[in-house]
Amino acid sequence: MKNRRNFLKTACKPIVLATLGIPIIEACSTEEDSNVTAPTNSTPTDNSSSQASSSNELEIDLDDNRFSSLKEVGGWLNFTSENILLVRISDSEIRAFDNACPHQGTRNRWSFDGSNFTCARHGNSFSASCSGSLKCFDTSLDGNILTVDLG
Repeated sequence: MKNRRNFLKTACKPIVLATLGIPIIEACSTEEDSNVTAPTNSTPTDNSSSQASSSNELEIDLDDNRFSSLKEVGGWLNFTSENILLVRISDSEIRAFDNACPHQGTRNRWSFDGSNFTCARHGNSFSASCSGSLKCFDTSLDGNILTVDLG
């Protein structure tokens, strides 16, 4: 009986991890914020004011009304047709992130509290810094044209 108990203690963990896979472990180790309120966001789905070039660059005309939430510092939106989250950091910087939640891949249920994105599917929170868990894309801002390097 004692040998069986020792076997179960040592064998069960590897079997469970092998069954669930390592991505579950990585996905659940996120940055969390327990006091997140969900602001209203706009979610443009038509990409008529954005153009992808052959070099995996996306150009967005911020004068388009669909991007009006990015006019002010702290403004953000989930641009679902291009699968990116956009947030205005300063007058000269807008950051772009892949909008797939690292936990379960949800793309359309995000909120933002000014410093963290929160996926409403499981409540996981991710920093709006490019050193967090969300994939961050290089961006450049020239006047009212935002260029996102999706490559």
